[in-house]
Amino acid sequence: MALRARALYDFISENPGEISVTENELLTLSSEEVVDGWLEGTNTRGETGLFPASYVEIIRTDTSLHDNGTSVSQDYYYQTSPQRRDTSNESTPTHSAVYQGHLKQHRLTIETSQGSDEDWDDDWDDSVTSEERGGTPEKRGNTQETSKNTSVSRRGSSASKSAGTVGKNLNRFSTFVKSGGEAFVLGEASGLVRDGDNIFVDMGQYGPEWQDNPYPFTCTIDDPTKQTKFKGMKSYMSYGLTPSHTQTQVNRRYKHFDWLYARLVEKFPVISVPHLPEKQATGRFEEDFISKRRKGLIWWMNHMTSHPILSKCDVFQHFLTCSSNDEKAWKQGKRKAEKDHLVGANFFLTIRPPALPLDLQEVESNIDGFKTFTKKMDENLIQVNVTINEFARKQITGFKKEYQRVGQAFRLLSQAFEFDQQVYSVPLNKAMVHTGEVYETIGDYFAEQPRQDLDPISDLLAIYQGHLANFPDIIHVQKGALTKAKESQKHGEEKDGTAGGGINDRCNIISCATLAEIQHFHRIRVRDFKAQMQYFLQQQISFFQKITGKLEEALDMYDQA
Repeated sequence: MALRARALYDFISENPGEISVTENELLTLSSEEVVDGWLEGTNTRGETGLFPASYVEIIRTDTSLHDNGTSVSQDYYYQTSPQRRDTSNESTPTHSAVYQGHLKQHRLTIETSQGSDEDWDDDWDDSVTSEERGGTPEKRGNTQETSKNTSVSRRGSSASKSAGTVGKNLNRFSTFVKSGGEAFVLGEASGLVRDGDNIFVDMGQYGPEWQDNPYPFTCTIDDPTKQTKFKGMKSYMSYGLTPSHTQTQVNRRYKHFDWLYARLVEKFPVISVPHLPEKQATGRFEEDFISKRRKGLIWWMNHMTSHPILSKCDVFQHFLTCSSNDEKAWKQGKRKAEKDHLVGANFFLTIRPPALPLDLQEVESNIDGFKTFTKKMDENLIQVNVTINEFARKQITGFKKEYQRVGQAFRLLSQAFEFDQQVYSVPLNKAMVHTGEVYETIGDYFAEQPRQDLDPISDLLAIYQGHLANFPDIIHVQKGALTKAKESQKHGEEKDGTAGGGINDRCNIISCATLAEIQHFHRIRVRDFKAQMQYFLQQQISFFQKITGKLEEALDMYDQA
């Protein structure tokens, strides 16, 4: 009896030890033993590895003899599941041991790539950080959660349906599914929501918007200091944070920012958590990198404290207020954040929308318009970034060299004039030398200027490119909810918004939250770009006034010649 399986759905491998399969692809199984929801086999490309058992159906090819002695082959199909295990054809102990070893290694690989919980908590300033391991948290969605979900069947069975004909999404890797949006819309989310957990969406002049934080605050980030441990064997940079509402400084490493970011992304499916500055494996203690990272963290902190929801959430407040020296308090707050049940699908239970439901057609139109806007904005941010980087490069190298060449040319001419030996030409010669020096100085000005006006624009573009990278997933969650609402209406299950398990109501909650986040994005975008362009032009004016001053200084020398 051959061991084969047919893929029911596409599966894209994300970790070492896994293989990708495509729908209807025939796979050769190493064993039909299902362990933790995984099977091992070989795909048509000759790759051997693990894939979710729930994504395939096993084909039993049984060869038997008829009464006339002819051989007949017949295929038997059954879908595997983590709970079902056919022991009638157990693989040999040797093969089973190998398979178990592969699976164990696969688990170890996934855990290593994600970073274990314990290595964070071994010490307040653990020397082995996620940055040094090369681990990177997912920008939207949780990789660990994805791994867990691979053992769940993607087939829409009657047991997996909510509100009758409104079924679950077959793509378990869809953002709508991973975020918890689908579970919430189908009424599967459950959790205790206290009064203090409620998040209110108000109907503003331009549509839904987050209720303002009644106690706004800011937070400064000092220049980092280099710290050591293990008698100088390990080094790290420590940032001093001072929130305005406590006026008490706490010290945090980049890995602490990294941990906080991962918690926020997991908790808030339709809020754009600003991206942290990029990691760097080498040169982490170089002055330019440290300065650039600090500027990026300042932008990140500014966007965090400006957000009505993110700024108030418990995990962010714990990050800002827990004493750097109180390891016990830090770990307690950390554990509490990691056990927070109001994340993903349950997050939507905390949303309190305006009393009047939104028009879903109008919502869809607004979301489509914002999607077009973000795509165009992203394209042009890239173009602006390329352009100003090229301009900065020309100033630092080309402009500086050209002005220096002009200055040197004037000085060479003055040297020639000195051969005339005439007393009355001395003032002119000095003026010529000074003119050459002025042009060389102006060349230095050009080389230094990008740090003052162009680099800040690049920092601004970086934080917004992160936001724009977040919004496709946020929009996908809202679109998924809208699709479920349409399915419900199509089958007549929603009448006056009360039947069919309240799918329309839950879609309205996700829509209100999404539009509130979009409204917040537009407000901070106008604030930031207005302020940054004003700063840029002020710096440009100061720059050219400084150049004008040097040229006027050179001109005055000729009045005395």
